[in-house]
Amino acid sequence: MKLLLTSAGISNTSIHNALVDLLGKPIAGASALFVPTAIYAIAGGADISRKVICGSLGDPFCELGWKSLGVLELTALPSIKQELWVPMLRETDALLVGGGDCQYLCYWMQRSGLADLLPSLLRKTVYVGLSAGSMIMTRFGTTYGNHTLPAESDKSLGLVDFAIHPHLDYEWFPENSLANLEKLAATIPVPSYAIDDQTAIKVTDGTVEVVSEGHWKLFTP
Repeated sequence: MKLLLTSAGISNTSIHNALVDLLGKPIAGASALFVPTAIYAIAGGADISRKVICGSLGDPFCELGWKSLGVLELTALPSIKQELWVPMLRETDALLVGGGDCQYLCYWMQRSGLADLLPSLLRKTVYVGLSAGSMIMTRFGTTYGNHTLPAESDKSLGLVDFAIHPHLDYEWFPENSLANLEKLAATIPVPSYAIDDQTAIKVTDGTVEVVSEGHWKLFTP
């Protein structure tokens, strides 16, 4: 399993190099699929998705110079024959999963069938998460979107046995102070990484590595 779990994208040289290492090839020689689904549960999500794809919002993610870039919309997949999208998914080098609402993203990961494919898919494909796209792979997710999913819907897939709290000390999220995240981490029975937008968690099979040019802290239960 190869994961690069970021707070805000490929925000610095260290995270960029970690991505290239996981891919085993230059980004210019790699194909990618972008999953924007999580952002649709947030006000203005459609426009945010457009900006992320175009590279006019936030740190580099989609516009890194991929050999090819496609969009995989999870809400459409249940109405499409699997032979139209599963082979494409298996052939891609990187799956870029954007931010937004964890519960909405988790629901559509499961509803679309993508969640069932991930364990075998990630033997080859690199999973690159951004914010909620990272949190969904861990043991903790958040809900703050506008949706009508069942209240008991999962908020994360739990593919790795730790939690991530992104956007540490970011001005847009004043609740994400180190003190507040430490209190939150105390309620979670697994290790928690509080990471800022210059930090990512790299997972290669069972090995976890913090890649950072910023600030982060590990909280143990």
